[in-house]
Amino acid sequence: MSRLSHFDSCGASRMVDVSDKGVTLRQARASGLVRMQAETLRLVRDRKVAKGDVIEVARLAGIMAAKRTADLIPLTHPLPLEAVSLSFDFPNETTIAIEAEARVTARTGVEMEVLLAVSVAALTIYDMCKSADRAIVVEQVRLEEKSGGRSGHFVRQA
Repeated sequence: MSRLSHFDSCGASRMVDVSDKGVTLRQARASGLVRMQAETLRLVRDRKVAKGDVIEVARLAGIMAAKRTADLIPLTHPLPLEAVSLSFDFPNETTIAIEAEARVTARTGVEMEVLLAVSVAALTIYDMCKSADRAIVVEQVRLEEKSGGRSGHFVRQA
């Protein structure tokens, strides 16, 4: 990485000018984990958390967050998202795995949108479960894959 693109030659913050980039299909996928006590996860899976269906509320929160990325993260471009989806898995008795995917046909990518979607979904799970379990941990929010644009295709290697 030769330089940071969000700073000009004098060090001032700037929104990157993407007007000379081509409009292409851009896709990204991010993931994250939420760890909690087994008893808490059972409540989530059985839809018995007092605040409601944790997974469905987290899914909606993640989608809404992706749509608001430019309002929340300075210098990101507002994007006309064409698809955003979140999925949830339970790899063991104490973990919820979250994955977000997004697509857009635009001049810039959707990495920040999927990262924000996973983060907000994880924080929503925390918020809805905190009365039952104060030791919940949100971890490993990361970009897994992106494609489209000048930088090419990226896939995280395990």
